Amino acid sequence: MASPRKHGILPDKHLKQLIADGAVSSETPIHDHQIQPASLDLRLGAKAYRLLSSFLPERSEISARLSVPELYQSDLVMYEMDLTEGAILEKGHVYLVPLQESLALPPTIRGRANPKSSTGRLDVFTRVITDLNVGFDEIRPGYHGPLYLEIVPRSFTIRVQTGLALNQLRLIAGRPTVYDSQLKSLHQSARLLHHNEDHSTGDRPVATRDIRIDQGLFLRIDLKGEDTEQNIVGYRAKRNSHIIDLAKIGHYAAVDYWEPLYRHKNDTLLLEPEEFYILASKERIHVPAGYAAEMVAYEAACGELRTHYAGFFDPGFGSGASPRKGTQVVLEVRPHDVPFLIHDGQTFFKVLYEKMLDTPDEVYGSTIGSNYHQQGLTLSKHFKW
Repeated sequence: MASPRKHGILPDKHLKQLIADGAVSSETPIHDHQIQPASLDLRLGAKAYRLLSSFLPERSEISARLSVPELYQSDLVMYEMDLTEGAILEKGHVYLVPLQESLALPPTIRGRANPKSSTGRLDVFTRVITDLNVGFDEIRPGYHGPLYLEIVPRSFTIRVQTGLALNQLRLIAGRPTVYDSQLKSLHQSARLLHHNEDHSTGDRPVATRDIRIDQGLFLRIDLKGEDTEQNIVGYRAKRNSHIIDLAKIGHYAAVDYWEPLYRHKNDTLLLEPEEFYILASKERIHVPAGYAAEMVAYEAACGELRTHYAGFFDPGFGSGASPRKGTQVVLEVRPHDVPFLIHDGQTFFKVLYEKMLDTPDEVYGSTIGSNYHQQGLTLSKHFKW
């Protein structure tokens, strides 16, 4: 796998080679549709374990913790569930699912996992764990072993089945981060941020002097919305609703699961503790083909809230033939301990850009389609109006 770079996110062509070499394997064949420009979709296996709590396997292999000699005798596992015909995961409960894919990584390659966009927008909290590891979603260089997915539905009870992909894996060589000085230069040449206020006249890049960069590119929250009769600026998950089968696309009436939030006269929004919100960014972002990006935590600086679950942006995100360049970022927001008042244009999250090891064969939204290409304020693909 010759490459002009030694540091970067592995693109689709390299992922295919690792699969061919057995560094990524599965007893069930890995399909081409799992391979994204900069990541691999990971599929649920045949079994799920209902756990008493989350945990990290720093001192033992995970399989040893899942062996239950007698029912009710484990300090971790409550019971097992068969996923081959589908099973219900209740909201507020912790589940662990062995994934179909396993790894035998070269010593120079590490991994990082993230929920898929649709998973995050359903308020389904997922994290990959690996044997003898001290953290979630980070896979150490040279890891050989199975992958497991912790699943915690927060707002909705869900139905899942063997083969569904709720999260994705990036494989990384070296140090791919685009540092602040490089990020400013990249914006000058490729226009990473675009204004979203004018929805009719096309493209208006954000001036370099107006962007804020500090170990990543900061973006703001949009609480004005589009200038329409409804003027919806977000959605809040209803507390009581029916099961969502994650295999059904465009199936559920959004009004049964979501409460629309309308623009306030002060362009503010009061976020209530432990409620779940779908909001959108003030700017549209663009990820050039030779780069990937990821939303990162900003909670400590902006207040006690989680601003996103799913955070990967593929090469080509925000590209395409449309005169309006860039795509809004949809945020999955959950405040924690106290009510939190936010205002239109408030700095709300940031995005890290990383170099690709090589340009992907296919890029997001151009050579491959997506449910969220050139999205605005958009719910997950499971809903219809």
